[in-house]
Amino acid sequence: MKVVDMHCDTISEIWYSRDNIGESEYDDLGGPQELRKNRLQIDIERMEKGDYFMQNFAMFVNMNNGLDPLECALKLIDIFYEEMEKNADKILPVKCWADIEEARRSGKMAAMITLEEGQVTKGNLQYLRDLYRLGARMMTLTWNHENDLAYPNLVSKDPRTVYPFHPVEDHGLKEKGIELVEECERIGMILDVSHLSDGGFYDLYEHTKKPFVASHSNARAVCGHCRNLTDDMIRKIGERGGVIGLNYCASFLEEGETKEACRSRVSFMARHARHITNVGGMDCLGLGSDFDGISGNLEMDECSKLPMLEAALMLEGFRESEIEKIFNGNVLRLYRELL
Repeated sequence: MKVVDMHCDTISEIWYSRDNIGESEYDDLGGPQELRKNRLQIDIERMEKGDYFMQNFAMFVNMNNGLDPLECALKLIDIFYEEMEKNADKILPVKCWADIEEARRSGKMAAMITLEEGQVTKGNLQYLRDLYRLGARMMTLTWNHENDLAYPNLVSKDPRTVYPFHPVEDHGLKEKGIELVEECERIGMILDVSHLSDGGFYDLYEHTKKPFVASHSNARAVCGHCRNLTDDMIRKIGERGGVIGLNYCASFLEEGETKEACRSRVSFMARHARHITNVGGMDCLGLGSDFDGISGNLEMDECSKLPMLEAALMLEGFRESEIEKIFNGNVLRLYRELL
């Protein structure tokens, strides 16, 4: 079944392997990596085995690295297009719905740029528009750090902090964040509430009219991590016509006293899928693997293994037509509307 995945960090990991800036999820990749074949969780060869049609590639910027966030984003975008050019026989960069249709007609996979960390705009609407011109079509307002736009839900990595952390309800979008959200809607940048504080979610909901996404988040009622969505959030995304990307990260699938105690299992993913679709409807769920941003105890540890999730959803009682919506239909419907 064709796969459309709303979130991975593969391009960032390729950058880390080349520039050695010390942020990789992996201890040793054995040298610079490429998209066609690598030692990460996503590459083109395994995407083909997993029956992928489309992958969103996040330009993930960690504010802890001390580097200029916009400069980091531009380096990542350059790597993205470099890899697209080298692999043009297999995959096409897409910026609009017509590009996605062209990829389908040509029998190739599609790749879209997303931004993970709103500070890449530096709170400047001109930089936002420039990043859009370069092909970015989706953006989170934050990662795990407060920035000029908003507050995240994961605000501390102090080991004394009780895992899985507490949601931030009283801090949301800042003034620049509200301005940027409104400009995103105007130009066609899809807004992504993954990582955003609870307060920020409701601020964004109040200041938007179009559908928005949570590209890689699960259900808080099933796993109480603050990175997951409450039932009210799920319902609001569904009613607005948005999509939630099922995240494969162990911490967001299973509760544990520590991060290391959590496991990622396809049966857990199916449980989250059932809850999300029960609350928000069958049209609100897609896939948001977080591949190459996750490690640890993973049953489905790379992209060729997506048939495992399809089988788990069948065991959970989903019909084939419903699984197709989760695997590709719901996200493509959203892109057809917004791109």
